[in-house]
Amino acid sequence: MYDYIIVGAGSAGCVLAARLTEDEHTRVLLVEAGPADDAQEIHVPAAFSKLFQTKYDWSYLSDCEPGLDGRRRFLPRGRMLGGSSSMNAMIYIRGNRRDYDAWAAAGAEQWGWDDVLPYFLRAEDFRGETSPWHGTGGPLTVSEGRSQHPLMTAYVAAAQEAGHPYTADFNGPEQDGVGHYHLTQRDGLRCSTAVAYLRPALDRPNLDVLTGAQCTRVLFDGDRATGVELERGGELLQRHAEREVVLAAGAYNSPQLLMLSGIGVADELTPHGITPRVELPVGENLQDHAHIGLLYLTDTESLLTAQTPDNVRLLETEGRGPLSSNVGEVGGFHRTREGLDAPDVQVHATPVMFHEEGISPVTDHAFMFGAALLTPTSRGKVSLRSAIPSAKPHILHNYLATEEDRATVVRALRLLLDIADQPSLRKHRRADFRVPRSTDDAGLLEFARRELHTLYHPASTCAIGPVVDSRLRVHGVSGLRVVDASVMPTVVRGNTNAPTIMIAEKAADLIRGLPAPA
Repeated sequence: MYDYIIVGAGSAGCVLAARLTEDEHTRVLLVEAGPADDAQEIHVPAAFSKLFQTKYDWSYLSDCEPGLDGRRRFLPRGRMLGGSSSMNAMIYIRGNRRDYDAWAAAGAEQWGWDDVLPYFLRAEDFRGETSPWHGTGGPLTVSEGRSQHPLMTAYVAAAQEAGHPYTADFNGPEQDGVGHYHLTQRDGLRCSTAVAYLRPALDRPNLDVLTGAQCTRVLFDGDRATGVELERGGELLQRHAEREVVLAAGAYNSPQLLMLSGIGVADELTPHGITPRVELPVGENLQDHAHIGLLYLTDTESLLTAQTPDNVRLLETEGRGPLSSNVGEVGGFHRTREGLDAPDVQVHATPVMFHEEGISPVTDHAFMFGAALLTPTSRGKVSLRSAIPSAKPHILHNYLATEEDRATVVRALRLLLDIADQPSLRKHRRADFRVPRSTDDAGLLEFARRELHTLYHPASTCAIGPVVDSRLRVHGVSGLRVVDASVMPTVVRGNTNAPTIMIAEKAADLIRGLPAPA
């Protein structure tokens, strides 16, 4: 018997486990479907895409996307201790203050910018110049990248030549501009939530961690959640919680677990033989940052040849060099039309041939830069494929379903093409590899429909308001919360790992009944 059972040892779950067990009288079970974070590729920053389609990846695939001419898209998600924070590009972005103020204005009480900023600061241990915009002494190390690839320096210069201002800190007072990203790295290696939060807590006698255990459903006594059913090694187990069950399984898996437990749209549960418990729009409102990139071949040495003995030694002895690259080293935030009060696209640039959703072989020296739609108006859905818990859910992102998103992606491509045509990048371009065949609106949209894919930021399928309240408690039942990116009312402007960590930091205080940090 535990006080709390946390399902999912990812970006949020590791934070919760560490914070809740600070009280030595609180017993916590942390359940993870995947293995420990023991692969070398997890900790070597430049190697993260080698984890795709392995045992460390849920390896989801979208349904046929109508807005992409029926194409399906690869949707990697971390399946190990640390979750996607053990498999991401380590970019530390909080989002725009307008995102959170909009949450609060729409009814998410105490989730405005001034409410959440203290939790970002509490989590952070910033290794840089002292700044009122950054915290120090927290578990999560945030630092400047230790790889300054010349192709990325050239990209920043080209963007400035195109008229975009340089920004030293995307988490500072202004998000707009171009520059280098801050990273969740410690001494040049990945600093996942497993590294930052979970490892220091593992010796606590009040914390149990169970890997290789997939949650199959939440157990109830009446309308109260009392525990979870797990499948581990072919055996069904039950574990019980006196206080709460917390789902921290992510924007795909948390709604799937709720639906398997009878919480969702009744008409969609009964065909699977699931008795409805509470009628809620679980799995709806799915949002993501769709990404479209340009790829050029180059004669400049890229990360293709980074894995040399010298570079391995450089990483191991000094924590720097090409293998410390997070791949998406630089980028920026831009407004593609007048009248916007905040950026609508974000650019990531890579000094390597990152193409075909990151799963095709790297065969030549190349560089890529692409734009993500930050405020998509298209909405997708997660739904059950089967009542069998191991069956992967239906995932339809509905990319480019609205005219607004289609217009934004065309403007974003024009912005990228303009940067590509500047002198600082032109001198590195040997040949086009993946660029639009035509630059009129129809040609750009055709290119987007063919090449667009996820930037790995699914959110909002158990959103505050429709599914959970402002304290992240699931409506209609007791003893059950959701704490992960699925509770975002709308996806934030930027990479979602730091906001997910913030959500878990705040949730820990909500669960414990503690006041916000001063």
